[in-house]
Amino acid sequence: MSILHVKNLSHGFGDRAIFNDVSFRLLKGEHIGLIGANGEGKSTFMNIITGKLEPDEGKVEWSRNVRVGYLDQHTVLQQGLAIRDVLKSAFQYLFTLEAEMNGMYDKMGSATPDELEKLMEEVGTIQDMLTNNDFYVIDAKVEEIARGLGLDDIGLDRDVHDLSGGQRTKVLLAKLLLEKPEILLLDEPTNYLDEKHIEWLKRYLQEYENAFILISHDIPFLNSVVNLIYHMENQELNRYVGDYDHFLQVYEVKKQQLEAAYKRQQQEISELKDFVARNKARVSTRNMAMSRQKKLDKMEIIELAQERPKPEFNFKESRTSGKLIFEAKDLVIGYDSPLSKPLTLRMERGQKIALMGANGIGKTTLLRSILGEIQPISGQVERGEFLNIGYFEQEIKKANYNNCIDEIWNEFPHFTQYEVRAALAKCGLTTKHIESKVEVLSGGEKAKVRLCKLINKETNLLVLDEPTNHLDVDAKDELKRALKAYKGSILIICHEPEFYHDIATDVWNCETWTTKVF
Repeated sequence: MSILHVKNLSHGFGDRAIFNDVSFRLLKGEHIGLIGANGEGKSTFMNIITGKLEPDEGKVEWSRNVRVGYLDQHTVLQQGLAIRDVLKSAFQYLFTLEAEMNGMYDKMGSATPDELEKLMEEVGTIQDMLTNNDFYVIDAKVEEIARGLGLDDIGLDRDVHDLSGGQRTKVLLAKLLLEKPEILLLDEPTNYLDEKHIEWLKRYLQEYENAFILISHDIPFLNSVVNLIYHMENQELNRYVGDYDHFLQVYEVKKQQLEAAYKRQQQEISELKDFVARNKARVSTRNMAMSRQKKLDKMEIIELAQERPKPEFNFKESRTSGKLIFEAKDLVIGYDSPLSKPLTLRMERGQKIALMGANGIGKTTLLRSILGEIQPISGQVERGEFLNIGYFEQEIKKANYNNCIDEIWNEFPHFTQYEVRAALAKCGLTTKHIESKVEVLSGGEKAKVRLCKLINKETNLLVLDEPTNHLDVDAKDELKRALKAYKGSILIICHEPEFYHDIATDVWNCETWTTKVF
């Protein structure tokens, strides 16, 4: 049965087309991976089908009474609400039904026999809905999902306003899973989740009986939970049965077949044009030339998709730093309260250290304390000599209305406009992206602009906080290659072992020093 039907969808921003006559059908129980390079329109598609954006053309038709759950990381969580309150709000429609049912009980005292019979029937229907939707075990369900995503470690009575980005994503995801909608829409749910909870979400989605559409650049995760792939490329949306690995095989074969057909057709066109040019003037061969021209005019021309620019990251390296990168003695990090035990840490030139561990235990706080951006609660950090630091922050929350050219020019005023455009193009951005405002770019495109600033700065120490969030597969692979080739030192926070294992000389498990209980 079709839950969602998208017909002849076309949409764009200014002169930049995103979709052209796209159609899509979602059936009950399908587990779909929505894939494509950064900027192809995956999040725009989600916004259109959820009604947040009106398409330029086409229709979006949902089945009646379908409950849709959308993981939107930009949702505002109201200050003053505890995590438990937010999670229980997933059942608000059931609390409304219970209130309606209690109102019916109140009416029964003064109802006529006919009215009483009708009320009893309606109460029975509501009672069945409450039972079937776990209303009488809400607290147990809340505890179960909270435990699976590690929210019980944070404390369910904690104010949501005090949460980190990763913790906030967990709350939104937990609320969504508790709602058990007929269809889940998940836009990069593994961003900001740690390894342990990505594994839990994987198991949950493998057993999920309803349909979902998942956007993710985490290929092992995607492969383990989807049975259909929809590939977004060059304003088209194409369906492939199977997981991502199977899609890649079929896509490569189709691409090779299309290229072969294109070459054959171009050869045929060349021969036909040549024949027409040589024979149209001669009376004896004019009819044959006209016949060839008609064939040319009727021919459906094969067009090859324009190759997207692939990113090329090469970090500029400055003079060699001193042997010591930093040394922390009895360092206690935190804001109002300690997030760590007293730490004694040391990093030397040439080390590439990956920090791993659950969200909210202070990994970002540690980086910022080492860099001197925030004061520790106690202890001290000694930084080495001749450090030229490149820092990639996890998320830039402030809106940025600069266009991409100005964004780079402000950082490197000595660049010519040609050099600015070339630097952005090397990061995999097209001319239209380069001339756009940063604010209208996708998450992956924004990350590429920030990486452009980083790779063009001379550094000998890279401090990277979740650099792979939002990056597509090509960009992630290229970043991994560039970091392996980098001769300076690296301190990186990452939740993707397959990304950092080939880069890191050392892995620090931050859960061993946190004050949190695991």
